[in-house]
Amino acid sequence: MKKITLHLIILLFSINCFSQLFTKKKIMNNENFDKPKLSWGYYLGSNSFDFNFDYKSDLYDIQTEKNTGFNVGLIGNFRISDFFDLRFEPGLVMSNRNLIYNPLGFGMTEFQPNLHLREVKSTYIYFPLLLKVSALRFNNFKPYLLGGISTALNLSSKQDNVNDNSLGEFRTKKNVLFYEIGFGIDLYLEWFKFSPSIRGVFAISDELVADDDPNSPWTGNIDFMKTSGIMINFTFQ
Repeated sequence: MKKITLHLIILLFSINCFSQLFTKKKIMNNENFDKPKLSWGYYLGSNSFDFNFDYKSDLYDIQTEKNTGFNVGLIGNFRISDFFDLRFEPGLVMSNRNLIYNPLGFGMTEFQPNLHLREVKSTYIYFPLLLKVSALRFNNFKPYLLGGISTALNLSSKQDNVNDNSLGEFRTKKNVLFYEIGFGIDLYLEWFKFSPSIRGVFAISDELVADDDPNSPWTGNIDFMKTSGIMINFTFQ
């Protein structure tokens, strides 16, 4: 019943948005909304993060089982011109991934979860600085591109944990540097601006904290481990 109610609310909201955008009368909502130099807002969204691995030798690949994560944060927007904005979007990004190892890499044939499965939780305090490049506004919508860099502090990294995979702990680094690029659309509604967007997020820095044993079956063959993923945000201003 709750799911049906939620779907009805989303449907009604979408119908209202599109009726305002594509009405024949072409009423301009919030015509001067983008004029102030500074504006604020917030966003909610979801993510799907993966790990990309570079290996030292061609042995057994590590599979990543992805789960849907959650994003929430604030937006500070500085208007440079009619087409360019500088955006700071500090927030909280939560992600959960499972690493699945091939038992053959351990000299075994049967999968044992306590050895061949590692859960990697990430709770990022996220600081992106982005350039937003907008097209001309048409009626009540305006498409845009955005891109930039971000840094994040991973509160779930376990970097300082003395235990490693031999005791069941997969460790990652606290500080991560990303670049990101995406697109979205500004929808000018009667009382506010609603902006759905999608972006790709790609780590530049290595996130792996290797096990103490250089021949560890969990990390010994990993040369580089980086996050890549997709974020979908819904912004309200």
